[in-house]
Order: sequence, then structure tokens, then C-alpha cells
Amino acid sequence: MLTHLFKTMDQNQRLMVKTWQLWFSAATVVQLRVMQMALGTLRPEEAARMVFEKPAAFASGAERAMRAMAGGKGYQAATLAALAPVNRRAGSNARRLTRSSRRP
Repeated sequence: MLTHLFKTMDQNQRLMVKTWQLWFSAATVVQLRVMQMALGTLRPEEAARMVFEKPAAFASGAERAMRAMAGGKGYQAATLAALAPVNRRAGSNARRLTRSSRRP
């Protein structure tokens, strides 16, 4: 019983951290892309990435969540699995755009 409680608490804490990371990365990406649009410096590749990367990330997340649920891992594990591809894409976009915004 106690082991299950600690496992649930650990998963909830990881879920909160991953959700915060996703929120922060997404906000950074939106801010930088809107700034590029306003300045007229948004590259066509970046505009295409904005459209095409989301369905792939969400589909991968849905597949991972279904596998976690089918494996009996629980709701927190399924949610973490679903967030992983979206979080990874948002984080890599934030790092890439932050680096490119620092270049002269």
C-alpha cells in the first residue's frame, strides 16, 4: 500500500514538472515565432514546421498513451507518455529558436 502511494506521488510530481516544462517551452516558441512574424523574418521552413510537426507529435503521444494504458500502467504514466513527444518537440524548438534569435 505504501509503495503504491509513493509511486503515485512520484508520478504526480514528474507529471507536474513535465507539464511546467511544456508550458514554458511552448510559451517561448510562441513568443519567438510571433516576433519573427511581426518582423517579417519568419522563414518558410519554420512556418511549415509550425504546421506539420504538431500532428506527428500528437499522434505519437496518443500511441504512447494507449500503449501505457494497454499495459496497465495507469493514468499518470499514460499522461506522461502522451506528453513526452510533444514536450520533446517544444523543448527542441525553444532551444533552436533561442539560439537563432541570439545570432546577429
